[in-house]
Amino acid sequence: MKIGLIGFGKTGKSVASILLENNKFCLEWVLRQSTVLEHRSVPEFFGVQSDEPGLIYSSSKTSIEELLNKHPVDVIIDFSSNEGIYTYGEIAAERKVKIISAISHYKEKELQLLKKLANKTTVFWSPNITLGVNYLLFAAKFLKKIAPWVDIEVNEEHFKKKQGTSGTAVKIAEALDIDKNNINSVRAGGIVGKHEVIFGFPYQTVRLIHESISREAFGNGVVFVAENLENKQKGLYNFEDILTPYFTV
Repeated sequence: MKIGLIGFGKTGKSVASILLENNKFCLEWVLRQSTVLEHRSVPEFFGVQSDEPGLIYSSSKTSIEELLNKHPVDVIIDFSSNEGIYTYGEIAAERKVKIISAISHYKEKELQLLKKLANKTTVFWSPNITLGVNYLLFAAKFLKKIAPWVDIEVNEEHFKKKQGTSGTAVKIAEALDIDKNNINSVRAGGIVGKHEVIFGFPYQTVRLIHESISREAFGNGVVFVAENLENKQKGLYNFEDILTPYFTV
């Protein structure tokens, strides 16, 4: 499966390293805003031997159309920004290239665009693409269904420079019918990401906790999603769509 990666920040680099390790995928190229590292390759950047091209391009000098003409891919993975979808979305959809977006914060305008693109190709979006946190969300919804009257608190912790409330925490709150303004946020040091859902029963407490140890967790999530989207028809998918069949007896 040929992959194009949009975004090469800290998380993008971690995802690229995981893709290079998996022989089911071929990282064809990376597109980023900066011209730093342009025309170098991802394997060279990591100092590893690889047959995968993984060429690095700058969006200021190379258009997505030009890139897809030279190096066609099966899937585009987006770890850039909420504006990134406007760079490649329409062109990718026209060419039936599958889209996997892991952008934390989309506004309603971008969400509507994803729905529009899903009429032409396979589109997946999750504000947190790690497997573990989506298991947490799945389990939390089941527990809420069993005990709809229980007291629930949502806590999230991230690195000091992260702005705004975690998109994952917001999604958890929405799924559990909790006001997102009641999410408890902590910003400290270099915490990669921690989410906790507390269920307060009269005489006991249940805590569901997910903590990302390193950003490579996002890469593992991308691999899982890409594998499960391979035979999916056009449409807009989320993690629940992919996980549900695994829980069906």
